[in-house]
Amino acid sequence: MQKHLYLLLRIVLLGGAVLISACAGYSGSNLRPGVASLADVVASMGEPAMRWKDPDGAEQLAYPRGPAGTQTYMAFIAADGKLARIEPVLNMAHFARIERDKSDKESVLRLLGPSPSQWTMYFGARDELVWEWRFCDPWDEMAFFDVLFDATTGIVRTTYQRPDSPGSDRGANGCGQSG
Repeated sequence: MQKHLYLLLRIVLLGGAVLISACAGYSGSNLRPGVASLADVVASMGEPAMRWKDPDGAEQLAYPRGPAGTQTYMAFIAADGKLARIEPVLNMAHFARIERDKSDKESVLRLLGPSPSQWTMYFGARDELVWEWRFCDPWDEMAFFDVLFDATTGIVRTTYQRPDSPGSDRGANGCGQSG
C-alpha cells in the first residue's frame, strides 16, 4: 500500500512539473533577454502566428494564446538575434494605444496580434469589420475588447465589455489569476 502511495505521489509531482514547464514555454517566462536567441524563443514558445521584420534587422513575433487563453505575447528580437523582451499585450495600456481615426489594421496587428478567427466578424449593413480578443481586465474578470474598422469612412473605434454585464449572453466568469 505504501509503495502505491509513493508511486502515486511521484506521478502527481511529475505531472505538476510538466505543467509548470508547459506554462513557462506558454509565456516565454523561461527565456532570458539578451541571452535567448530567436531559435530559443521558437523552441520554447512554438512558431509565431505572425512575424514582422524591421529595416534594422529586429523582429517581432506574435503568440496569441486564444481562443481559450486570455493573452497574446509579443516577443521582440533585437537586430543581433537575441531576445530583447516579451510583453503580454492584451491589457488596458496596450488597448489605449489604439487611436480613433489614426490606427489601421496593420498597426493593431502589431500592437495586439491577430484576433481568433471565430471572433472576427464582418457586418455588411454597417460595412464594418470587427476583431475581438478575450482578456483578463484589471479587476481579474473575463472581458472582451473589440476593434471596429469602418470600411466606408475609415474610422477605427474600440469597445470593451464584460461577459456578465447587462445585455451580454456570454456567461460570467472570473479569470482566476492575479495581475
